[in-house]
Amino acid sequence: MNAPASFPSRSGDKDEAQQSGIVRVMIVDDSLTVRTIFKRMVESDPGMVVAATASSAERALAQLGSAAVDVVLLDLEMPGIGGLAGLPRMLETVPGLQVLVVSSLTEDGAEASLEALSTGAADTMLKPRPGGFNEEYRTQLLDKIRALGAPATADDRAASAAAAPGNDGLAAINPTHERRAKRPEVLAIGASTGGIHALNLMLRRLTPDFDLPILITQHLPSSFIPVFARQIEVSSGRPTHTAEDGTEIRKGEIVIASGQGHMRVCRLGNRLVARISTEPARSGCLPSVDPMLSSLAMATGGHALAIMLSGMGRDGLQGADDLVSAGGSAWAQNIETSAVWGMPGAVAKAGLATYVASPDDLGDALMEHCSRTAIKTAETPT
Repeated sequence: MNAPASFPSRSGDKDEAQQSGIVRVMIVDDSLTVRTIFKRMVESDPGMVVAATASSAERALAQLGSAAVDVVLLDLEMPGIGGLAGLPRMLETVPGLQVLVVSSLTEDGAEASLEALSTGAADTMLKPRPGGFNEEYRTQLLDKIRALGAPATADDRAASAAAAPGNDGLAAINPTHERRAKRPEVLAIGASTGGIHALNLMLRRLTPDFDLPILITQHLPSSFIPVFARQIEVSSGRPTHTAEDGTEIRKGEIVIASGQGHMRVCRLGNRLVARISTEPARSGCLPSVDPMLSSLAMATGGHALAIMLSGMGRDGLQGADDLVSAGGSAWAQNIETSAVWGMPGAVAKAGLATYVASPDDLGDALMEHCSRTAIKTAETPT
């Protein structure tokens, strides 16, 4: 069905389109029963409305040309081209569209779900078996939709551009802090909702000349991690490992936190190694970004750089604070390109981020920043 005439058109800025505060949802699933259940769940929240429904990706694409939509609930396995093939065309049709993959494939088909996340879907959620559409599920679904559909506030936009915005509207590296910060020996990345797409975009900007070890904590179910590690290895062109107790952190390689515990870093002589911890984290996440960054600050004496990518919540804020206090640096993804500006926003609004930009620009800045620090190191008398 078409969106009510009182809702603004998609043609303007997303914030202008959401002045009413209503999140407009499209449900795309080949099952009439599932579409009906999701419609009831969405419309049980007064801050949401079902703007359209579709039984295939083709029908969804046809409606996206006229219906104003903020968030799409997308099934992957449907007749026709299917949700996975239709996703890139949806994102191209509606710039800034947020897509939540809700599919039975998210558990048994992690590869398809992660491909969707790498393509630009913001998050995934399991479609439960019959009888599983309960109150707990409804709450989780609406929380995700609410986070994805929330418009950016003026305060958030100001914080995103707070680090000396340049003519291109992006923040610039704070030169005073850059001179004061210690030369990084490790790059650590934290991400959640919307982070996988951002991570792929950023890593693709790094050439083989960038040889710092890379640590990644991405909020994902443990069953997704092996597939995620393989995808990161392909997209980055770097040997990629899932962290185990004692995994060595080496130059030119990537280590990813498993879903079984937090990845902590400790020093053994002149080597850095991963340790696995299951102690509860302040954020409640497993794995959590905070233990990775806090332990890295101690193990390297602050010789590390943290980057916070798109994600819900504030995980990583305490760890970034510990790292910056030890002399390290923290960067963040900007609000314009984040699916949810929770994690990067928390770091930026706390005044910890010295560079705030898009994933592509973060990658380019990494190349330039590490090139400059390498030159400075070579020029420093021994």
